[in-house]
Amino acid sequence: MTAAAPATDTLKPPSRPLGQQLFDLILWGGIFILLVASFGPAEMRKLPLLFQNSENMRQFGREFLHPDFSDWRLLVAQMWLTIQIAMWGTAIAVLLAIPLGLLGARNVTPAYIQLPIRRLMDGLRSIPDLVIGTIFVVAVGLGPFAGVMALALNTGGVLGKLFSEAVEAIDKGPVEGVRATGAAPLQEVVWGVIPQVAPLWTSYALYRFESNSRAATVLGLIGAGGIGQILFDSLNSFAYSRVAAIAIVIVVAVTLIDMLSQTIRSRLL
Repeated sequence: MTAAAPATDTLKPPSRPLGQQLFDLILWGGIFILLVASFGPAEMRKLPLLFQNSENMRQFGREFLHPDFSDWRLLVAQMWLTIQIAMWGTAIAVLLAIPLGLLGARNVTPAYIQLPIRRLMDGLRSIPDLVIGTIFVVAVGLGPFAGVMALALNTGGVLGKLFSEAVEAIDKGPVEGVRATGAAPLQEVVWGVIPQVAPLWTSYALYRFESNSRAATVLGLIGAGGIGQILFDSLNSFAYSRVAAIAIVIVVAVTLIDMLSQTIRSRLL
């Protein structure tokens, strides 16, 4: 006997409700319209200039292909200083993000606490690193400490949001089990919430450390120390061969950090 043919209605592709289709159409259509409207303000008409002959670009390319590693010890030392800035900035940010993440979670704190904390994290994230760094340069002077604090505040806002979202996605079962033993609210957080989110929090912190290793380079523009300061000095003096060497050192350092971070994250998750 031959098997019965499957019903034709089971072969139909799943259809989405008309309301969802209209929403997607409006969403993607709106994005397309915004791109078209911003074509002029973003000066996208200059795109062909990238492919036109330019003596300045040729000179930059020739020198960039011959990196100058004559002072490689200085470059490595300054890159290590940049990594140290990123390490301390990330460490302080984690200490700041833990209470922010818990207080900003809807399933942990009431709305009258959670909403102001959310707005505080929005403010920390929205202020650029360079602005925060400039404030600290004025307060404490030039040097790595200003870079550390700039990274700490900005990253604290970012990690606080990520931490709070991780808390909101936890399984309620362990928390209810701890509560059933008569534990206090703080004990519920310590024994029911933290163990669930700790691996994800660590992964987020490692990722932000990678990002801060690159962001700390840009902070050299305002005199926050590290290899970024040498980079911008070299750019201003048109020492493109030295710029190439600095870029290579940065790429190698960030790649090694990324590889180490991936190894640690793979063991946590």
